[in-house]
Amino acid sequence: MITLLSHNLLLFDMPLLISRAFPYLLFYFVINFVSVFTLSKLLYYNRCKKKDYLFTYISIGNTIFLLCFVLDNVEMKLGLALGLFAIFGIIRYRTSQIGIKEMTYLFMIIGLSVVNALANHKIGLAELIFSNLVIIGGVWIKERYLYRINETYKLVQYDLVQNIKPENHTLLIDDIRNRLGLDISRIEVGKVSFLKDSVTLRVYFEEKSGGIVSNYVLNGNDASGDEDED
Repeated sequence: MITLLSHNLLLFDMPLLISRAFPYLLFYFVINFVSVFTLSKLLYYNRCKKKDYLFTYISIGNTIFLLCFVLDNVEMKLGLALGLFAIFGIIRYRTSQIGIKEMTYLFMIIGLSVVNALANHKIGLAELIFSNLVIIGGVWIKERYLYRINETYKLVQYDLVQNIKPENHTLLIDDIRNRLGLDISRIEVGKVSFLKDSVTLRVYFEEKSGGIVSNYVLNGNDASGDEDED
């Protein structure tokens, strides 16, 4: 069952300790982990302070890398990569919608993990590191210079329909600011129901560090579920 050959300890005819690909696995895993950690922790989490997404990004990045690396010799590399993008690109949790920014980070992390896993001994190390730096550097420039204010939004079910009139815009903003205690920057009016005397609003505000705000129903009760953005 266990045989000792010249260089490898075999178990069921498989390398037990170190195979020829193991050093490559360690080396490229370090590169991928550094890139994923930089994107998820240093760039995303330090700005948005959302621990759930930090855990998700690091876990998915490591899983995708190991999956692609292990299946590297299977003749379905391109199909596998496209399939991973398709599967994770349509993820939508029913209890909490994923924002566009979070989906963008997820897409980049999946892409980096696939590239780093399938690049072993096929492209130069300089090319691989350059690809990682281009993505990370581009995100850093956008976060640092283009999006200094971390603006986000929440869906609000609002009960005072009369306040959505253009002449009552200031009153609407002041009312929601007083109820939510948020620094409202702008409001978009969505679906209106005169039968229920309610309107769906998309409220934009500057998100403070670690601030997490649920979707609201501004009639004294918290929302029990997500509202459609029709």
